[in-house]
Amino acid sequence: MAVYECNDTMRNFLRDLPKCEHHLHLEGTLEPDLLYPLAQRNNVKLPEQFPKTVAELEERYSRFKDLQDFLDFYYIGCEVLLKEEDFFDLAWAYFTRAHSQGLKHAEVFFDPQSHTARGVSIETVVGGFQRACVKARLELQISSKLIMCLLRHTPVEECMATLESSRVLFETKQLHALGLDSAEKPFPPEIFTECYEKASEFHPDIKLTAHAGEEGDASYVTNSLDLLRVTRIDHGVNSVQDPELMERLAREKVMLTVCPLSNVKLQVVKDVREIPLNKLLDAGVPFSLNSDDPAYFGGYILDNYVAVHSRFNWSLEIWQKVVLQSIEGSWCDDKRKNELSDELSAVVKKYKNLV
Repeated sequence: MAVYECNDTMRNFLRDLPKCEHHLHLEGTLEPDLLYPLAQRNNVKLPEQFPKTVAELEERYSRFKDLQDFLDFYYIGCEVLLKEEDFFDLAWAYFTRAHSQGLKHAEVFFDPQSHTARGVSIETVVGGFQRACVKARLELQISSKLIMCLLRHTPVEECMATLESSRVLFETKQLHALGLDSAEKPFPPEIFTECYEKASEFHPDIKLTAHAGEEGDASYVTNSLDLLRVTRIDHGVNSVQDPELMERLAREKVMLTVCPLSNVKLQVVKDVREIPLNKLLDAGVPFSLNSDDPAYFGGYILDNYVAVHSRFNWSLEIWQKVVLQSIEGSWCDDKRKNELSDELSAVVKKYKNLV
């Protein structure tokens, strides 16, 4: 199976592309070299069997058996996040790292229940993340939106209580969208219909998305669209199982937020080339490329772009199409979309005779 060269010029082109990230869990950016200092700063004792050094933890992250194995480490990592400053430090580290890889706009997830269950208020979490978002806009020119996710493995009653506690944050537009994450099975989207109906009452401009079609089959995607009334699907790679669904996604311009390196690390596919990206392109289904939980999966957004190029060898024209649909599928305003589209055109023009 061919692996195509990503030479320095091509890598520079991929780096310079104005990237929008739509599938990024802020808690999933907790690098080992930040996790241990935060544990020490907050006097948090890690489990006895937990790796003792940065190198040991990085090595363990290289061999997740499946989604649940990853989640076990993910939730232990959350334990070190206690104060507003911790959440600020976490998000700011992500923004600065991704900025060097060409990130221009980010719509980022967080899991309040991972923190409120430990006595950390949702206001503390959002306060830290919001400060980082403002700093990223002012100093790095990165625009952003915060997406609050519900943990689908927790009881619906807890999810409803979390929603109610976040009402003011949605009403004041500190939060922009609702998502649904954690293990898809055995927690199909229909369980959360009432939660999504409630969230829709908070603000007329609220956006709705959900993880579907990574573990679950194509019906998880269809039911998320029909029952939760989402306008975006996170992952969604199993949509290719259903031709009618593919036609619908293309017709309604429902964007899939695909995470190539994550799909490999969690054993969804054995290699990035197995992800049906060309099928999505041929069917006219919009998608973006994202890093999911990069501290755990070994790659931020540019790393995902490079991995895709090394397997698919796309032309500049295809890359332009992929990046443009990620801009158009973002939840920023038209002015910001136009800025990013103009920047994309300039980058493609710059490299047209070089690549």
